[in-house]
Amino acid sequence: MTHEHTPLHSWDPASPAEVADRFRDLKVPWWVAGGFAIELAVGHRVRGHGDVDVLLLRRDQLAVQPALPDWKWWAADPPGNLRPWASGEALPESVHDIWCRPAPGEPWRIQVMLDEADDREWVSRRDPRVRRPIDTLGLISADGIPYLAPEVQLFYKAEEPRPKDEADLDAALPTLTDHQRHWLVHAITRTYGPHPWADRLTRYR
Repeated sequence: MTHEHTPLHSWDPASPAEVADRFRDLKVPWWVAGGFAIELAVGHRVRGHGDVDVLLLRRDQLAVQPALPDWKWWAADPPGNLRPWASGEALPESVHDIWCRPAPGEPWRIQVMLDEADDREWVSRRDPRVRRPIDTLGLISADGIPYLAPEVQLFYKAEEPRPKDEADLDAALPTLTDHQRHWLVHAITRTYGPHPWADRLTRYR
């Protein structure tokens, strides 16, 4: 539970453009993630969104606090309890999500997700064998917004696909290159074993 009375479902997600504006001076890599990343990849609206996700490397976590200096930051301690994230506090590896909002009692606006890195490689927290160079982890939209490469986002969504994840796959599939599909099939199969998405990606023409 949170220490305040804002419901966990009370969200007014920032748009990707607002995120980019607020994080424009950040000196570390970051990417819009989740369903918005899929929409930035395909170039059109796919579905509604209950929140907005931003991916950051864990080693860069403290760089994000000054980007929103007056906002309130909350760390999601497993199994899902929110607690204030103190200024300068390095979060442990067990914490992957940070929620933030402009002031106490206001809706949540941005969720920051932390992922791992090894030197110049991104390392998936789902399976450390799944990794790639950090400079290939994301793309830039026509509007200059950094976003997570769709095959990486879909890899995370494949763990336990929900209807919205299926919608994201439907939208992204026609836009994926052969290289992206092959990477995604390999990552899904290695991490999750036999998977209907892997079969669909392999058959797609």
